[in-house]
Parts: sequence; C-alpha cells; structure tokens
Amino acid sequence: MKERIISLISAAAMIISAAGCNSAPDTADTTTTTSAPVSEGPADYEPTAENVKLLGRAFYDDFDGELICAYSGTGCEFTATAKSVTITVKGDTAARTNNNDNAARFAVYVDGERTEDIMLDETTKIVNVFSGDTEKTATVSLVKLSETANSTLSVDSITVDGSIAPTAEKDLYIEFVGDSITCGYGVDDEDRNHHFSTSTEDCTKAYGYKTAEKLGADYSLVSISGYGIISGYTNNPDKKSASQLMPLHYEKVGFSYSRDLGSFKWDFARQPDAVVINLGTNDESYCKTDKDKQAEFTAEYVNFLKTVRARNPEAKILCVLGVMGSGLYSCVEEAVNTYSAETGDTSVYAMKLPNQDQADGIAADWHPTEKTHEKTAEIVAEKLKEILG
Repeated sequence: MKERIISLISAAAMIISAAGCNSAPDTADTTTTTSAPVSEGPADYEPTAENVKLLGRAFYDDFDGELICAYSGTGCEFTATAKSVTITVKGDTAARTNNNDNAARFAVYVDGERTEDIMLDETTKIVNVFSGDTEKTATVSLVKLSETANSTLSVDSITVDGSIAPTAEKDLYIEFVGDSITCGYGVDDEDRNHHFSTSTEDCTKAYGYKTAEKLGADYSLVSISGYGIISGYTNNPDKKSASQLMPLHYEKVGFSYSRDLGSFKWDFARQPDAVVINLGTNDESYCKTDKDKQAEFTAEYVNFLKTVRARNPEAKILCVLGVMGSGLYSCVEEAVNTYSAETGDTSVYAMKLPNQDQADGIAADWHPTEKTHEKTAEIVAEKLKEILG
C-alpha cells in the first residue's frame, strides 16, 4: 500500500542571556524555544473511493493497489486543491505492441475541458495534469475512451502538491448495455470504408454518454463491439458467433484479450435508476428473417431481462434497437411483453430508434457519426424523462 508521507522538520534554538559583571546577582537566565515551519511536498494518493469518484465499472484492486479501467467510460474524478497534479497510468499487454489499433485510449479533463487525449502505447505513462507556483482548485477527470475487449488501463497513483477529494455522486445514475454503437466505434473516423481501431473510438461522443450528460446523470457503459444476445456479428448467417454474447459478461467488470479479468465480478453496490439495453444489431446478422432463430433470440432476450432485473431490482429498464438496423425490433418488443406477462414486472419498456441518416455522415464500418449519436441521445433522454417521472 502506498502511504502518504508528510516530512516534518523541526529545530530548536536556545538563547541564553548571561548576566554581565555589573548585572544584579538575582537576574534570571532566559530560555526561548522556536519551531521551524512544517515543510510539505507532493504526496501520493491511492485511487480508492475514499480519494476519487469511480466512473462506470472502474474497480479498485486491493492486491495490486490500482484502479482497473476496462469498459468504455471507466475512470475516476476528483477535486484537487493543489499547485500540481500528476497521474500515473499503467497499460496491459496491448500497450507493448506499438499498435494503436488496439492500445487503450483515454482522456484527461480539467474543469470539464479535455486537456489530454492519449493512446497508451507504453507500460507506464505519467500524465502532468497541471502545475504552477500558485495553488488552485480544479475538478480533474480521467476517462477511458476505448472499449474493453482490446485493452485496459490502470490508474496506479495520483501525485498532488496539495490535497484531493472525490467529487459528489449525481442524483441520477444510468447504465447503458450495448455493442459497438454504445462504445462509439469509429466515431472519430467518418469514412465508411475504414475499419476498427481503438484510436478512433470515443465513448464520450456516443449516445449513451451523451444521454447521461443531458440528464445530469452518472453513467455506466457495459458494451463490447460485435456482441449480441445469441450471436455476435457474423458475415455468414449459417455460422453463429456464440462466444460474443453480452449475457456472458454482464455481471463482470469487463472482458479483454489483453488482460485476464475473469476473477473480477461487478458488485452492483450502486444501483442504477435506469438500465438502457441496446442489443440485437449484431444478432440480426445471424438471425436474418429466420423464424426459428428469431424465436431463439426472443427467448434469450427474456432470460437476459431476468438477469438484469435480478441485479437491479428497482431500476426502470428501457430496451431500444435501431440506428444501424432494426430488423429484430419486433422480437425485442415481444420479449418485453413476454417478460412482463411472466413476471408481472411493468417497469420494462421498448422503443424503436430511427436508423441513421446518411446525410448526417457515416463513420468507420458504417457506424454512426457524432451527429447521429447526438440525435439518438435526444430521443433516449426524452424517453427516460418520461419513464422516470
């Protein structure tokens, strides 16, 4: 464990006034003791919930003493009253490949303004957030922009010439469960013919993050590109992608090819007010119009709703589909109705989202642009206002 060390330097000076030869014999000796001022330099803080606000499903690993950030949007936020702030960030195996198509991308904000946008292509990165001769108070945020599957990062320590404290939790907390759309896949690359890269992912420009901003809410993004309910994306409808399923990972802190996260389960300690599920886009590549496959999708969607409800007993659940295709929306709607009929739970809703308009641009691999995400966020935010009352 890293300890905050305060170095105290004290010294005492003794001054003795001796009587002169003509002094009166009863003159007393005088002793004066003074203490030097306390000298305090930069101190290391652990990125624990006592010191920082945890964003999304960021979690503190007591064994290694670091804050692990896997899913998109994970990170930390704090208020610093200090002359300087630096953050030490560590990468996983993806940071050693010198391949920015897989390395973790993250941003640092000071008082809401993005001051750093970094591809983590080294095992340890020290980020100088701000420094000066005069102490100031500022809100500092570190947010992982890219998704969990390709790479993760860890906040190792925060070094401050001053003090830090976690920012306050917001009154509203929303979880978004989805795929590449929620991750912000390709949003920084408006060329439909380009392909995946973590360097062009930015979850803060995607509809989920934007929806939370519009509602003044804290958020959690639980999303992996290509994932679905019964099948991930496949270019062959006769071949199911059975490993890329969100129900396999919903109760975890993430999944990554660059770091073993299998032993870490999410604790669901903070309960969301709403859960938005946007899954089915990738399943459509497998199901197409096959009735048996669609029936399987519907049944497994019902089961997933039961899992989400078990973990979030009081949340409103909004099931959406669209933006990149809505071929399975009738199945989503059927799943919601079936689930409500079976359980008596009426706090589950379905909503079809409009598909992207090519006039608003098309990003990498035909993904939505920030303009499309902005329009989608407006629609989702309005629906959440309605159902949350």
